[in-house]
Amino acid sequence: MFIWMCYTVISTSIESNLFKQWDFLGSIPWMRATLWDFYANVTVIFLWVCYKESNIAIRVVWLILLVALGSIASCAYVLIQLFRLKPGEGLKEFFNK
Repeated sequence: MFIWMCYTVISTSIESNLFKQWDFLGSIPWMRATLWDFYANVTVIFLWVCYKESNIAIRVVWLILLVALGSIASCAYVLIQLFRLKPGEGLKEFFNK
């Protein structure tokens, strides 16, 4: 998923400049709904990051990454958490501190 999101964002950025098309895109109701959905998702994931991470600087870095990179940062955070698991650990350890 991480690789697919990176590919999608990079290839779309090469084809289309979001900032040049913002006036048009901002007028589309689905674009506004998508942005609200995006920020709701960032909020939920950031709450999990705050639960997992005790260092305030790390929390701030992840907030910036989540807002700037969206799903790419979300997937990266989940992958990091998965790679931190020791053999035999499961979902309980994944979701706990």
